[in-house]
Amino acid sequence: MLFRHIIVASFLLASAFLASCSVSRFVPDGHYLLDKVTIVSDSVQLNTNPFNGFVRQHPNSKWFNLLKVPMLPYALSSTDSAKSINRFLWRIGEEPVIEDTLLTERCLRDIRSAVQNLGYLNAEVTADRKYHKHKVDVTYHIDPKSRYTVNLVEHDIQDEGLSQLISSQSASSLLQEGMPFDVNVLDAERSRINSLIINNGYYRFNKDYIRFEADSTDMDQQVSLRMVLSPYRASSSSPASPHVPYRIGRVSYNFVNDNCSLRNSVLQRFTHIAEGGPYREQDVQSTYSSLGSLDAVLSANVRMDYDQRDSTLLNPVISLVTNSPNSFSAELEGTNSAGDLGAAVAFSYQNCNLFRGSEVFGVKLRGAFENIRGLDGYDDQNFLEYSIESSLRFPDFLFPFLSSDFRRRSRATSEVSLMFDSQDRPEFHRRVLSATWRYRWNGLDKRSHHRFDLLDLNYVYMPWISKTFKSEYLDNPNSRNAILRYNYENLFIMKLGYNFNYSTLAVGQTSSYGTNAYSLRFAVETAGNLLNGISRLFFPDKKGGEYYKVFNIAYAQYAKFDFDFAKSFRINDRNSVALHFGLGVAAPYGNSRILPYEKRYFSGGANSVRGWSVRSLGPGKFKGHDGRIDFINQTGDMKLDMNVEYRSHLFWKVDGAVFVDAGNIWTLRDYEDQPGGQFTFPTFWRQIAASYGVGLRFNFNYFILRFDGGMKAINPAYEDNASHFPFLHPNFDRDFAFHFAVGLPF
Repeated sequence: MLFRHIIVASFLLASAFLASCSVSRFVPDGHYLLDKVTIVSDSVQLNTNPFNGFVRQHPNSKWFNLLKVPMLPYALSSTDSAKSINRFLWRIGEEPVIEDTLLTERCLRDIRSAVQNLGYLNAEVTADRKYHKHKVDVTYHIDPKSRYTVNLVEHDIQDEGLSQLISSQSASSLLQEGMPFDVNVLDAERSRINSLIINNGYYRFNKDYIRFEADSTDMDQQVSLRMVLSPYRASSSSPASPHVPYRIGRVSYNFVNDNCSLRNSVLQRFTHIAEGGPYREQDVQSTYSSLGSLDAVLSANVRMDYDQRDSTLLNPVISLVTNSPNSFSAELEGTNSAGDLGAAVAFSYQNCNLFRGSEVFGVKLRGAFENIRGLDGYDDQNFLEYSIESSLRFPDFLFPFLSSDFRRRSRATSEVSLMFDSQDRPEFHRRVLSATWRYRWNGLDKRSHHRFDLLDLNYVYMPWISKTFKSEYLDNPNSRNAILRYNYENLFIMKLGYNFNYSTLAVGQTSSYGTNAYSLRFAVETAGNLLNGISRLFFPDKKGGEYYKVFNIAYAQYAKFDFDFAKSFRINDRNSVALHFGLGVAAPYGNSRILPYEKRYFSGGANSVRGWSVRSLGPGKFKGHDGRIDFINQTGDMKLDMNVEYRSHLFWKVDGAVFVDAGNIWTLRDYEDQPGGQFTFPTFWRQIAASYGVGLRFNFNYFILRFDGGMKAINPAYEDNASHFPFLHPNFDRDFAFHFAVGLPF
């Protein structure tokens, strides 16, 4: 296996060498292939990274920032455009980048202007070229010289009302005497003043009325600033006049179509423009955003009409285009579970304006069938499932004791849902009944998201278990499995939980290979505490058996905490490095000694340690031996994931990745059926599994199809030295795992 890796690497290096040799025929005489572009500065205080955006020509792209493979197909062609093979190679390859001296000079001017805007008014920028054969390296060399500072800030405002308004917020000014001169700061101050004015009644104001005049002296390298605020003019030929503040008159609504209508109380609650108050541009934008969040609203438009009786009064007219209230959908899918083929179909109905308040009511019916093979001793060889789920979502924070102002700003939804699921397998029949009341809301920064499950009830009922399954696994004294047995008993779960997500990416944006971004998530949930408190209060001696019960059903009691962090580092427009760390701990206590199966952790798979297939790693150094119940045994109470991934754009919509993963799961207690699975501080680090691999991603913007191949590197569940360190003793049949998934792994 190692020899195979060496052969592949040698082939890529040889291909890159041949491409560089054959590309010379595409370089005209007197011109050069652009091989490298760098920007350097004589001053360590001047960061050159912001100037990379001014570079107009970049060298040919490299896979993983190493090899110019995309240029290879083009370089292998000839210059004869009449041959179809050449046209094909040109289409799939990347044309060699020949330095354009005009673009280089334009880049030179742009960088010089950007450096001067930072206050280095006497900066000099040169383009230094280094030639080698038919290639050229271009280095933009910046000599910033001394930076100018601001020694005086003055205001020239003839409008008394605006002068008082700006003076009242002078403490927030971005301009201070003695600061470095920076045109970008001037633009930010201009935007700050404009925002201050248009949010205090001045409807007809804009940034064009604000300008800065700068007077510099080379002797002391200082700049005097003068901010000028011009008076209002209806047109260039109109006389000057003071700027007029406006107030809000009557707000009216207009439905453009007849799909559905909303109650006035709902419209007023989602309108942030206050009658009688001053005009505020931020209220208008908040109204757009708030009304646009309603499922019943397709689009909204706010028009300001001048009042005929009062020239300083604005009457907003809000026009709404609404959605059709009813929608239907159907889904058909095929399934393949370890070779067992099946199919599923689902029908959904949704009403997005049930009570004329943009309440969303939905019903979903789903049925699935699967033909199960290889189960000896069972009468029925099929899996049948059907479920019904209904939900009702309100576009408001329905909770007592909350102020109307908070409810207006929170952009929250309240949701109640009911679900019944029936599963008939050859081994058992399971019924699940769920009921949930939860809240979702976004932070004011629009990047943080909260979810609070106030009440989440789950009732799991096992009406039938086959005699074969009971005798082989549940009642057999030689193979009794406490974890397995617990998860095939009737169970009641009453939990509450909180989930927080924060991402520097905007809503709907996926992480790309050219951006720096990070995401943070943590979640906490508890179950059974209220029931346990009531049980202990009325039955201090635990009457009725080993566990407290509700309606003669034992209830689960546990606490669970999850933390997840991912960060990407931009190298250039085509390459980035992504890091991920995940930790989860769930502890059963009180009325439970074992976690419910749905709350236990598993490792391996497309989003974990990718050298293992899903649910095949851990806990600890435990190794499964019975494929029929390893899905239960290879679960744990604690999970650790650590991942490093180098991502590179290859061609068209195809991206590549190389990765290293590490992690495992553990149990918090020493279960007899999972020997070697308990977490202990002295030994856990020796039980961390590691893998490495490569992947391909088809990035279609709206979704990403991902194919990853992982190889085991360190296996904690080993039988000999070769299986302990597969990195040194690779075996493709034993150590390889293939994964297909939608979306990035983290």
